[in-house]
Amino acid sequence: MKSGKILQISVKPDTPGEHGLPKMSVSSAEIHYGGIDGDYNNYRQEKKKGKPDMALMLITQEILDDLNSEGWPVEKGDLGENLTIGDLPYAAIEPHQIFRVGSALLQISFKCEPCTYLYVLPYVGDERGSEFIKTVKDRRGWYARVLEEGSVKTGDKFQLEG
Repeated sequence: MKSGKILQISVKPDTPGEHGLPKMSVSSAEIHYGGIDGDYNNYRQEKKKGKPDMALMLITQEILDDLNSEGWPVEKGDLGENLTIGDLPYAAIEPHQIFRVGSALLQISFKCEPCTYLYVLPYVGDERGSEFIKTVKDRRGWYARVLEEGSVKTGDKFQLEG
């Protein structure tokens, strides 16, 4: 059975003049059909009109470790993910899979594509932006739809259902 654990929950409130990066760590949160409490995703809300397939984003620690070993000092929450998952290979996650996380139920939708919002990260900027975009292609994380609302806290299991 595929499972991991929640290493970090990350959110960023709607802040005028700022994009949703990087996100800040919280120890617990409520997951709703529209996303995680305390988090505002500009792209999802403004461009995609709150598309439910993009309610939240997740990534594995494995990807962050790989990026760090490639010279990018990426921290949890930097790429816009709401959930950082440990003990689960990135390749083990596929579209349509359903995971229990805390008391919520999520369904993996599709991979998140890198965008120019990543340029705001202090180690990227305009000079290294296009290089970073290419580096994180197919490794930015996954969007998920919320099938059942619930609570999540750091340390909770991220367990494949079925």
